[in-house]
Amino acid sequence: MKSNVNSSLLTKNRIKKTSEEDHLQQQNYLEVVKSFARLTYESVYVIDYEKMGFEYVSENPLFLCGYSSEEVLEMGYEFYFKNVPEKDLELLNLINEAGFDFFAKLPSEERKQYSITYDFHLINQDGKHILINHKLTPLFLTSDEKIWKSMCIVSIAHHKNAGNVYIHKQGTDETWELNTENGVWRKSEKPKLSKREIEILRLHAQGLTINQIAEKVFVSSDTVKYYRRRIFERLGVSNMVEALSYAVNNKMI
Repeated sequence: MKSNVNSSLLTKNRIKKTSEEDHLQQQNYLEVVKSFARLTYESVYVIDYEKMGFEYVSENPLFLCGYSSEEVLEMGYEFYFKNVPEKDLELLNLINEAGFDFFAKLPSEERKQYSITYDFHLINQDGKHILINHKLTPLFLTSDEKIWKSMCIVSIAHHKNAGNVYIHKQGTDETWELNTENGVWRKSEKPKLSKREIEILRLHAQGLTINQIAEKVFVSSDTVKYYRRRIFERLGVSNMVEALSYAVNNKMI
């Protein structure tokens, strides 16, 4: 689109001057977190490690397990003890130990570039175990470079079992997987898809059928099926729902 000074895109909300009071709003970072929570389908919450509690919890029902966001906020870490099965609590303890040990060995100037993701079960209000994916990344560090606050994102897991613990470095394909048997991290790389495979995934995400995708990219239906099989193999999944979930969670599409 050509730039047009008369376009409402450029003039409807143009701000001419901001005040010192306006700039003070930047200190209230939680407004940014809340805005993000309103835009995403995922559950969002913030951990404060100084207070060992939650500073913010969004209203997404997946994480709340039948409680209100205010109740979960009040419970803090007690929420985990009430709503995570014993076996998965042991897993979370291992992840916590190994994750902070990993973080402590990183160069201080790089520490905010890393995030960790893993799967564990929550017990909902009906007593059912729901496997969720949990992502965590640092928000603020203390003066001695320890994690002070972290933002967490919760969504439905695309795996079938708890675990699947990975650390990713922002802007790279570098990944570390935790061996939950011995607590050792192993470096690897994200699986890579070809341009055609990514295109097939995106078209599936738009709701197109195999035949519709074949028409769209000018190949046969069998060729689309071939690409689907390759995608499943490379991502280590068994169906398109899992493939799309993996691709979205790992920023591949």
